[in-house]
This record gives sequence, C-alpha cells and structure tokens, in this order.
Amino acid sequence: MTIKHPKKIFVLDTSVLLFDHNSIKNFEDNNVVIPITVLEELDNFKIGNDTKNFEARSVIRFLDKISDNKNLNEWISLGKEKGDLFIAMNNNPKDKSAKDAYGTGKNDHKIIDTALLMKEEFPETKVTLVTKDINLRIKAKALQLKAEDYKTGKVVDIKKVSKGSINLDDLESDVIRELYQNNAIDENGILGDQKMANGYYILNNSQDSVLARYNSETKKIERVEKSYAYGIKPKNAEQTFAIDALLNQDIKLIALQGIAGTGKTLLALATALEQKNLYNQIILARPIIPLSNRDIGFLPGGAEEKISPYMQPLFDNLKFIKSQYKADSRKRKALDEMEENEELVLTALAFIRGRSLANVIMIVDESQNLTPHEVKTIITRAGEGTKIIFTGDINQIDTPYMDEHSNGLTYLIDKLKGHELFAHIKLEKGERSELANLANDLL
Repeated sequence: MTIKHPKKIFVLDTSVLLFDHNSIKNFEDNNVVIPITVLEELDNFKIGNDTKNFEARSVIRFLDKISDNKNLNEWISLGKEKGDLFIAMNNNPKDKSAKDAYGTGKNDHKIIDTALLMKEEFPETKVTLVTKDINLRIKAKALQLKAEDYKTGKVVDIKKVSKGSINLDDLESDVIRELYQNNAIDENGILGDQKMANGYYILNNSQDSVLARYNSETKKIERVEKSYAYGIKPKNAEQTFAIDALLNQDIKLIALQGIAGTGKTLLALATALEQKNLYNQIILARPIIPLSNRDIGFLPGGAEEKISPYMQPLFDNLKFIKSQYKADSRKRKALDEMEENEELVLTALAFIRGRSLANVIMIVDESQNLTPHEVKTIITRAGEGTKIIFTGDINQIDTPYMDEHSNGLTYLIDKLKGHELFAHIKLEKGERSELANLANDLL
C-alpha cells in the first residue's frame, strides 16, 4: 500500500465526524484514515432530526461524492494542497492488538486497531488517532499510540472568554464627574489597551464609580444607567450591563455567560418582551439533551409532550415574569395573547431547523451544549432585523464530547468579542437565593 504524502496520518473517530462533518478536510496536506467501523457507526446515526444525524448524513454524502468511480480501499486525493483519504479495514497488527489488550471486540478497540495497523504499515510516518472521546484517547495512549482531541473550533486560551466586565481603578475624578454630567465622553486613551467595542467597564477611584460602555462607532465612553425590563430590575452591575446590551438596537448578537441562578435567561426573556413591538416574534429555544443520552422518541405522547420536561426551565422563567402582574392586568393579558397568537414561542431548537429568521428576537438557552457548527448555523439563519441571544454556562456542559474549550458558546465569544455587532456579558453573582449561592460557592 503506497502513500503519496507520507507526512502524517490522522485516524478519525466517529465522534469527530459527528462534531464537524467538514473535519475530513481540516488536516491541511496530511493524510486522513477512516476506519470501516466508523462507517458502520455513521450508518446508525444517519436517521433522525438531531444535529448528529445531519452531520452523519453530510459525511456519508461527502464520501459517496469523493469516491465516485473510485475505490475507497485506495488512497483518494482530498483536493489541491490537501492530503489523501483512505478507508481502512479491521485488520489487527501482528504484534499489538487492542482486542488482545482489553479482551473485548468493542468498536473503540477496532478503531484503535486500525490506527495501530497504520502505524505498523507506515513506520516512518507519524500516526495520530483523533477523537473527542477522552476515554478512547486514554486507551490509545496506553498502547503507545499518539491520540489527541480534534482542534478545529477548539479555543486554547479561554481567558478572553472567562473575562466579563472590566474594572478600571484610580481614574481622575474629572473623568467620572464629566461622564455623570454629560452621559458620554471622548475615549481619548482612558481605556488604554482594554478598549473594546461594546466592552463594559466599572470606572473607579477612591471616592466615586460609574458604569460605562465603549461605543466604537462614536469613539465615546457612554454611561450605563440602571434600566427595568418588563417588571424585572437588575440587582448588580453585571445585570445592569446585560439589560443595556439586550435593549441596544445596534447590538444584534449577544452572549450571556454565567453560572446557574445569575439571571441569564430571565433577563433575556424580560428584555425581549420589553421590545416586543419591534419584532414579529420572540423565540425562546434550547437544545434537547436527553438524560442518559437516550433519544426522546421512547417517551410517550406527541412531540410537544415529549419535549415538555426539557422545556420546563423556560416555562418557569415565563411564569416568574407573569407573576409580576395581576391576572387581569394589561401586561399579563398581553403575554397570554402573545402565546396564543404564537408571537411568543417556547420550543426545542431542533423544531426551528431550516427556518429563515427575519425580524425576530431569538434566545438560545443552554448554548454551551451546542457545537461551533451549530452556533454558526443558527446565526446564518438570521434575516433582516433579527437579534440573537445565546445564554449558557461553559462550565456546565451536558454532552460527552465537548468541554469548556470546544463548545459553541466559547467559540462564539472567542471569535466575535470586540465586534461592533456583538456584546459579551458575564454574570458572576447568583441572585436566585442565599441557598443557591451557598451551593455555588462551597459545594
């Protein structure tokens, strides 16, 4: 078996292809091997409406297209300035077998065997198993096989992501006084190297402080005042910043990051309702992550009944906003009418796939459970006049093949922070209750 580009060989696990169907083409001019076992696993994922099902079908279509009139048992070029692709059979190397090492014929071990076979077949070539399965990487390394995570879409340095509003101390009193008097001042180097479009700041000195946002279009520092949204008032500086960004018509894309109980979803929904006359529809959606990774299809009832338990946190937030008003009040009736007329929709994210979202305000809850590709797909659906808000906690991920470095929310913040259409606010103080704060701080 000859190889045209003997630089490196990357053996891809199923988890990588389900994470990003374009991953095959993301290894520069190096060679890519897909074990036949991976094709078997893709076949199991090809039916369904979840993102992993779309990814599986996309990979299968790509392989079918690239293998047209060709034999996949031979190396096939992936294109100009790219390496070659090979589909490898399950042939165990002579001296070292995952099946022998672990005593079972699991698919994971067959994939390891394929990588070991490549290592034996091409001793002068660096062979690496690429998988998002941590345990599979550990197993491979135990057999002296190089293994690593899929790096495309992975944020290495998350300092920029984990950083929220910025405290600037020891400012001149005249700066703070003028900002209070005029509500906006020329930046003139005040923010230094911390200057960033839609950056939020707490400007301090020993006597006074003021909340501010940098407007990159006017090149001014603007004072941020406390605003109310549909009966909800901010309880700290970060919530004040969040409401300011959420109500700003010039900011079309927002990431609200924070631990449970900081008010991310509540603030997003309240501000959306405050602006209801500016949009045709408010959509509040979240990805469905079934417990124990079981498909929701096994649950009884229709589609709405199946997803209802997963949507309960969204209903709870809406219920809390409704509780601010009496049952016969004008605003309470307006909320009920919006639901009846489907001007306010709470739904699973899968149910809006393929839609064109024009002049809507969309809140995507628990977005840390989305892949970078999913986040991009959602944003590219935005039509004229649409605003999208992603909320989530990058430290509370419920999917097995993502972490704080590789999820869609982290990727979004890393790529867009500092853009004039984007704002990132990190909510750090829990406001749910003293008991919830105790758990967050000490448990």
